[in-house]
Amino acid sequence: MGRQNLTVPTDIILSPVSRLPELQLPLFLIFLIIYVLTVVGNLGMIFLTKLDSHLHTPMYFFIRHLAYMDLGDATTIYPKMLLNFVTGQNTISYYACATQMALFIAFIVSELFILPAMAYDRYVAICNPLLYNVIMSQRLCHVLLGIPYLYSIFQGLFFTSKIFTSTFCTNLLSHFYCDNISVSFMLCSNGPDIASLINQLAIFNVTSTLLGVLLSYLMILLAVCRMHSAEGRTKAFSTCASHLTVVVVFYGTVFFMYVQPKSTQPSLIDKLSSVFYTLVVPMLNPFIYSIRNKEVKNAFYRVFWKFKV
Repeated sequence: MGRQNLTVPTDIILSPVSRLPELQLPLFLIFLIIYVLTVVGNLGMIFLTKLDSHLHTPMYFFIRHLAYMDLGDATTIYPKMLLNFVTGQNTISYYACATQMALFIAFIVSELFILPAMAYDRYVAICNPLLYNVIMSQRLCHVLLGIPYLYSIFQGLFFTSKIFTSTFCTNLLSHFYCDNISVSFMLCSNGPDIASLINQLAIFNVTSTLLGVLLSYLMILLAVCRMHSAEGRTKAFSTCASHLTVVVVFYGTVFFMYVQPKSTQPSLIDKLSSVFYTLVVPMLNPFIYSIRNKEVKNAFYRVFWKFKV
């Protein structure tokens, strides 16, 4: 399709994950299974941390909100993608695309800022255990989440309004969901400027939150090195193991996605990494926090027997 002023296209044509007909059914089944596991895992973590009083602590408060973000990330993109697999039509309406973009930006930016808040929680638990309940008050926990939520919602609305009040020259999107940079390349004039601004803010969001995580863990490492007890060091590291795993997986993927030069045509590797951090990472997180976590396992048994009785 030649470039022409569309202003408000009725439908946006998405790029399929794969154009090979023989892969459509296998990909649909794989994505469906992963999405179901994502929903079950994150809803399970949400209900468990709500229902079991032993998990009413700051750490599980943050884990519950991380589950909200993971569930939001995946649900914003994948039900529509699965529907397109069934119907065979890789399209999304103009307003649905704007909604998808705003929600996804809000969820992903919120998740970025939840991770350093969780790292700070682990720092206080290990370095100031006697003052933990005083420092990590309910008010501080809400502040550590409230400010990032407002910031992420503002960023989602800002970029979505900036893009969708511009003139579109094509309705062909070179991605399988309404990624903000990919959509900005569909604009007639100011697309490259918007894409550059998105990339700069993405780099700021990723690097600033990662620095917060690294600073917290540097302080934890120094505190652990001062411990005389091997048992104490082991307990401190086991306390941080799940969060560190989530941090490595999430930031590694996000860095690969955003902190690199962008082109108008995402490569196959770009699409695969998008699939990984928009669906696979949200599926992994609740399982990472459940495996080898006695508190979560005990809470599951308590809630299970409570409802069974």
